[in-house]
Amino acid sequence: MKTPIAVPVAALLIAIPGQAAAPPFDTPAKVAYMKDLSSGAVLYAKNEDMRMPPASMAKMMTVYVAFDLIKKGELKLDQMVTVRPETWEKWHGPQAGSTMFLSPNERVSVENLLYGIVTLSGNDACVVLAEEISGTEEAFAQQMTRYARKIGMNDSRFGNSNGWPDEGRTYVTAEDLTTLAARTIEDFPDLYKKFYSKESFTWGKTMGGAAITQQNRDPLLGRVEGADGLKTGHTEEAGYGFTGSAEQNGRRIVMVVAGLDSYGGRAEESVRFMDWGFRAWDSRPLAAKGKRIEAAEVQMGDADTVGLVAPKNLAVTLPKGAASEMRVSVVYNGPVKAPIKQGQHIADLVVRTPDMPAQTMPLVAEAAVEEAGFFRRAWLGLTSLFG
Repeated sequence: MKTPIAVPVAALLIAIPGQAAAPPFDTPAKVAYMKDLSSGAVLYAKNEDMRMPPASMAKMMTVYVAFDLIKKGELKLDQMVTVRPETWEKWHGPQAGSTMFLSPNERVSVENLLYGIVTLSGNDACVVLAEEISGTEEAFAQQMTRYARKIGMNDSRFGNSNGWPDEGRTYVTAEDLTTLAARTIEDFPDLYKKFYSKESFTWGKTMGGAAITQQNRDPLLGRVEGADGLKTGHTEEAGYGFTGSAEQNGRRIVMVVAGLDSYGGRAEESVRFMDWGFRAWDSRPLAAKGKRIEAAEVQMGDADTVGLVAPKNLAVTLPKGAASEMRVSVVYNGPVKAPIKQGQHIADLVVRTPDMPAQTMPLVAEAAVEEAGFFRRAWLGLTSLFG
């Protein structure tokens, strides 16, 4: 039977007298949340678990589903999609909000629809892509919710593909939006880089025949070093919100603000919040990628233990200039049952510092461990009987 196992890691212990209280920050946003993905540290939390309408930030999930299908080969970037006249009728004109300016019966590639969703926040592009993937937008919304559960968004639900107000059927939390942003960046790094940092995109024509170019609404692009996504949102019900990310010197932060009362206020607060995340906090190296931290016990494998290594450079996040005592441990449910794949996430490195929440980072298997053969299983069975 597996039991939780916590192993202190003396080699990573750092003991320096001092305090590590979080630096102060105040925001007019009704909801605000910030996480340092390099360490797992939550830097700021305000109403992070409050259910709220996401507005266009829901489109991040539409994009996540599409990215996953592309990665699996079930959807192609050059796949051509026809805009149904019924869809165009519903999602064009001022009453339909943000638009890609698609035309009825127009043929458009999945790639361009994704640019239309990410860069232009096109409500029309979302519905056209949803119908291509699942047949109807309703079926696609159900798929979005299934994906949300799968990646750990446990308090979110989607009733449509674009975040259009739907009497409360669609809701998220800031913590869940951060999970979605992090998984998008980590699960699809190449697609994320391709689509999320484009500053403008041209699609559609005016009545006079001129091409229509729209700017990305991301308030961090060009204003915060390393900013590269993700998505703004606005409805009367939700106010102005934004889920954003930036990376500086190998340190990536994801932030969410929501419930702000103006376009300019969202831009100003987003930049101020992200600047605080990088300026007021330090990242201190813990372990280089590939470093063996500990070993985990293995059950019924062709080896008794498996090494636990850092899958990437790991760091701890502390207030700028703070000295602190850190307690580091490896936590896993063990023994870990074979077979185990090399690189499989089977344990966590947990760092605890005074006055701050624990910071949790994944550890992966150093090598593959196969199931034990017949004779080894018999021997292991005998030894377990005799203690």
